[in-house]
Amino acid sequence: MSHPLFDKHRATLEAALSAIATRGYWSPFNEMPSPKAYGETAADDGKRAFDARLGKKFELGQPGQTGWHSGERSPYGIALNVEYPVCDVQTLIDSAQKAMAPWQAIGADGRAGVCIEMLDRLNRNSFELAHSVMMTTGQGWMMAFQAGAPHAQDRGLESVAYAWREQSFVPKEAVWEKPQGKNPPLVMKKNFQIVGRGIGVVVGCGTFPTWNTYPGLFAALATGNAVIVKPHSNAILPAAITVRILRAVLSENGLDPNLVTLCVAPSREATKALVTHSAVKSVDFTGGNVFGQWLIDNCRQAQVYAELAGVNNIVIDSTDAYKAMMRNLAFTLSLYSGQMCTTSQALFVPAGGIETDEGHKSFDDVCNDLSAAITGFLSKPEVACAVLGAMQSADTVKRIEQAESGALGRVVLRSKKLEHPEFPQADVRTPVLLACDAADESAYMEERFGPISFIVRVADTKAAIALSERVTSTHGALTAGVYSTQQDVIEAMTAATWRSKVALSINLTGGVFVNQSAAFSDYHGTGGNPAANASYADSAFVANRFRVVQRRVHI
Repeated sequence: MSHPLFDKHRATLEAALSAIATRGYWSPFNEMPSPKAYGETAADDGKRAFDARLGKKFELGQPGQTGWHSGERSPYGIALNVEYPVCDVQTLIDSAQKAMAPWQAIGADGRAGVCIEMLDRLNRNSFELAHSVMMTTGQGWMMAFQAGAPHAQDRGLESVAYAWREQSFVPKEAVWEKPQGKNPPLVMKKNFQIVGRGIGVVVGCGTFPTWNTYPGLFAALATGNAVIVKPHSNAILPAAITVRILRAVLSENGLDPNLVTLCVAPSREATKALVTHSAVKSVDFTGGNVFGQWLIDNCRQAQVYAELAGVNNIVIDSTDAYKAMMRNLAFTLSLYSGQMCTTSQALFVPAGGIETDEGHKSFDDVCNDLSAAITGFLSKPEVACAVLGAMQSADTVKRIEQAESGALGRVVLRSKKLEHPEFPQADVRTPVLLACDAADESAYMEERFGPISFIVRVADTKAAIALSERVTSTHGALTAGVYSTQQDVIEAMTAATWRSKVALSINLTGGVFVNQSAAFSDYHGTGGNPAANASYADSAFVANRFRVVQRRVHI
């Protein structure tokens, strides 16, 4: 007998399975904050729910609570003052292990059904989640709603679909019969039990606390594991809301809510103690190279899925839509002030310039025209604030100031600090654009997170493609792009990205941008270069999170 929630959500799962097989556009979650999609009162209800969290203790009912923790700082300058439970790590581990047995017992179908019910419930709370994401990360409202809620939910469902598919390949039982010639055959009955590897820990990031958390969270859950969510210290609220909803769904369905818990670690040492615990068998992480590499080196008992820093890059050879290319690049470099792991940092342009539908453009022309395109795009304050959002970290502001000092290259476009009409204390910054030579590798050949990009003068297109491949292979990248009217150039760039294992966008001039990634269709990361050792999502992202334990007996 199948699980009732599996029956309820069977159509959604089947559609998701079809989507990951065909890679076309599909989503069960509406990306527009429309009353038609979410209800006439959803926006107001979500804002009231968010406001009701502020200045309060966030009760979760978790075991082993030892105190309370606060300290989130909103990039928009509003007072959050939410206090979160601090719980003893060993108690969370023990509770998680206890909760895994009944979770395993409901099988892959049951787990998929419960996980999709969780995602459906998260979707119904999208406005509250969006406000929490916006006010802790600095994202603009539309990005916070889309990336923080429906798009994140898409990525979670994508993981559930992959997890169910991989588990469905394992039969529950088989009769094994080996002929023995004149003697009676050897006959055995074999049973195959899927079991989770062990507790999963998901370490959240400060810029995308749901989008980068839900893939690992739901991949671990759907494959039979308990999950402990360890949020970024400045983006706890979106994780806490998520955990609270998931725990409610578990309780409502007669399952132990301690299958999912929140670990607010007051120090880096507490986090290290959690992720290296012998019971933890998977760790998902998005963030900087230093701690990411520490996880890979020290979490020997676990499989670490890490998304780290990279140098995303674009080769500009030629174009037959110069203005549209500039508009696309201006949006790409401005979106969320470049505080995205997919934003392009290095634009490789031949020293002799490029051919366009507007005639030949010199290297300096490209620099000046991109500067003008960014300035024009952000000329209206309401547009600028909506697109740019606010600075998530003071460290990013320091990087902008360093870039503007001229130490890293010639300043083509200076960053401006804008006034936000709604949030006067928000630190809103426009992009800074630098020009340098290919030989200035120390400037552009490391990630400078934030609205900082380089137009790099290269000898020619062939040299640009070679440099793109070398940067990606040695320093990593999640995205690469090329603009060219020449098929041989596109083919050469394609081959280079196969070797360096990075996703390629070709001649983007419309409403799709290199730093966007669509669930069920785009693979986010390949796991094949230093920027990430895993992909959202493919079979490898889920298959190593469970084990098959067999038993056999003579018949």
